[in-house]
Amino acid sequence: MLRITELKLPLDHTDDALRDAIVQRLGIDSTELLGYTLFKRSYDARKKNTELLFIYAVDVAVAGEAALLERFSEDHNVVPTPDMAYRFVGQAPADAGPRPLVVGFGPCGIFAALVLAQMGFRPIVLERGKEVRQRTKDTWGLWRKGELNPDSNVQFGEGGAGTFSDGKLYSQIRDPQHHGRKVLEEFVKAGAPEEILYVNKPHIGTFRLTGMVENIRQEIITLGGEIRFESRVTDLLIEDGRVHGVELASGEQLQARQVVLALGHSARDTFRMLHARGVFMEAKPFSVGFRIEHPQSVIDKARLGKYAGHPKLGAADYKLVYHASNGRSVYSFCMCPGGTVVAATSEPGRVVTNGMSQYSRNERNANSGLVVGISPEQDYPGGPLAGIELQEQLEAAAYVMGGSSYHAPGQLVGDFLAGRASIGLGSVEPSYKPGVALVDLAPSLPAFAIEAIREALPAFDRQIKGYSMHDAVLTGIETRTSSPLRITRDHSFQSLNLKGLFPAGEGAGYAGGILSAGVDGIRVAEAVAQDILGA
Repeated sequence: MLRITELKLPLDHTDDALRDAIVQRLGIDSTELLGYTLFKRSYDARKKNTELLFIYAVDVAVAGEAALLERFSEDHNVVPTPDMAYRFVGQAPADAGPRPLVVGFGPCGIFAALVLAQMGFRPIVLERGKEVRQRTKDTWGLWRKGELNPDSNVQFGEGGAGTFSDGKLYSQIRDPQHHGRKVLEEFVKAGAPEEILYVNKPHIGTFRLTGMVENIRQEIITLGGEIRFESRVTDLLIEDGRVHGVELASGEQLQARQVVLALGHSARDTFRMLHARGVFMEAKPFSVGFRIEHPQSVIDKARLGKYAGHPKLGAADYKLVYHASNGRSVYSFCMCPGGTVVAATSEPGRVVTNGMSQYSRNERNANSGLVVGISPEQDYPGGPLAGIELQEQLEAAAYVMGGSSYHAPGQLVGDFLAGRASIGLGSVEPSYKPGVALVDLAPSLPAFAIEAIREALPAFDRQIKGYSMHDAVLTGIETRTSSPLRITRDHSFQSLNLKGLFPAGEGAGYAGGILSAGVDGIRVAEAVAQDILGA
């Protein structure tokens, strides 16, 4: 097949227009086009005074392919379609030995377990939280009643933190083996809309993710895997520099020579256990800040102009970066069009925010993290756990600022820029539940972060008209943008100093989002298989 890129058509083009454009682009008779599939559809809204067009990349089957390739040999927009088919690195032998363990059932753990199961290794998954539907009830318990379950919440449980998010399925990671395609295809197989295979910024949303996670869980079980919920790992079994299994909070011990650690970024008690057991880890940079909410209509108008509200475009998103004069970088993080700000704590007495959207993205507000990068060298020296300790301090202070009831501290952008506490809301109703307590947010973050955000807001307004509008709402605080540490691994994906331990995904510092975590889970599953097979 051939891949053709940069085919541009009006937003309201007819169903036949893409086929006609392919025929015209290749200069062939319509009978020579045997078929085509969409590979990508995007649009470019950066130039406000030009007509907004869909930009397609398509894979086509044509008669006389070799001759066409020769004719277009100098054209980089007509090339052979790359082979993106996934191939397993091996299959489990009859005497594979102890079953591999996967600790954590977020995106990374899900795909590590799925690929291991598909290769016949019958993994055992240990998830500290509950299955996804019960977990959803527990999460709503915090949002509606202020009742927190420390092991079943936005961070812990089947599906991981990504279940309560915008469900973004795109990433900027290098993926030469097209593992991301495997992730997307498995999601479609599990019930995701097929459009995630070709839209430029695919997303699913929380409600759809719930059913998909259940379907993948069932496939793992059908293939011989086992999923154990409410099974928190409290210790490693170590002998002669190699892991030999784990111990659970119940006291039960499970033997294994390969343990995948797909913890997620909030498993602080497990990180402390690993550090105490001497597993090599190091502090890494992360970011802290707020959630910012605007009317979605403001973002749509600024980003799409006259095309705002077009049904084929949906709610507009944005991505912003600003380098402040104090040397700090401020940027938008996990932008959720038409979404809500959610309570994301996993520990009593702390407040953390995150963003979430449904597939429809039709809530009244847009929200995004507005965060500042920090690093261990500058901001939290003191060892691998220093970043966790800083997070805990900030989250505990935010809890008190919000009234010690899981309400989040909040402030209008105009008041934040003026340096005064807010006393009343304007036109933007904050979406965070259990609720928002209006305060002066300046004491909630280090002074350098407040200074950088105050400088960035007017600069962002020059890019998105209305971004620093007085009534926009800041909700504090966002601290869990990524893991504050890395459980460092070698070329075989194993811990630097403990063989058989495979740190993986976002918690280990090797992913940042659903897609990249899924890809890392596949890579680690392959490494586990090769370790078992002795490759």
